[in-house]
Amino acid sequence: MDACCETMVEELTALHGKQRRVLWIVFALNAAMFGVEFVSGWIAHSSALTADSLDMFGDALIFALSLHAVGRGVRWQTGIALVKGAAMTVLGLTVLGQIVHTLWVGHRPLDGWMGGVGALALAANVACLWLLTRHRQDDLNLRSAWTCARNDVLSNMGVLAAAAGVWLLDSPWPDALVGAAISALILSSAVRVLRDGIFQWRGGTVAGLGHAHHHHHGHGHSHAHGHGATH
Repeated sequence: MDACCETMVEELTALHGKQRRVLWIVFALNAAMFGVEFVSGWIAHSSALTADSLDMFGDALIFALSLHAVGRGVRWQTGIALVKGAAMTVLGLTVLGQIVHTLWVGHRPLDGWMGGVGALALAANVACLWLLTRHRQDDLNLRSAWTCARNDVLSNMGVLAAAAGVWLLDSPWPDALVGAAISALILSSAVRVLRDGIFQWRGGTVAGLGHAHHHHHGHGHSHAHGHGATH
C-alpha cells in the first residue's frame, strides 16, 4: 500500500509540473494580449476589442490564481474558483457600462484595427485552448481554466464578426452588440464557476476532479471540512 501511495505521489508531482508549465505559457499569452487588445480597443473606439481585452485580463488573473492552486487541496482550489467567479462577474458588468458610454458618445470603431488585432488574439487563444485540453479533466481548477480559454476563442470570433459588420454597415452597432455578447459570456461563465465552487465548498463533488480525489482518497468527505488545504 505504501509503495502504491508513493507511486501516486510521484505521478501527481509529475502532473503538477506539467500543469504549472502549461499555465505559465497560457498566463503569459493572456497577459500580453490583454495589453495589445486594451490599447487597440482605445485607439479603435471598439467596445468589442475592449470587452475582449478585459476578458483576457480576467483570464490572466485566473491563470495566475490557477498556478497557486496546482497541487493544493480541494478546499483551497474551491476557494480559488469562487474568487475567479467573483472577478468574472465584475468584469462582465464593467464591459456593459463601457458599451453604453461608447454608444452615447457615438464613435465609429476602426474596423481595420479590430480585424487585425482580433485575428492575433484568436491565434493566441487557439494555442491556449490546445495546451489546456489535455489537462481539463485533472481537477476543478484546470477545468475552469479550459472553460475560460474556450470562451476566449468564441469572443475572438465575435470581434472578427463585429469588424466585418462595422465595415459593411458603417455603423458602431455591430461592435456594441458583440461587446454585449462577450459580456454575457463572461457573466454566464461566472455563474457556472460560482455554482460549481459553492456546490463543492458544501462538500459535494463535481465531475472531472479525479486527481484531486486520488490525492485525498483516504479521507472520504473530510476534505470539505478543511483537510484539503494542508498540502
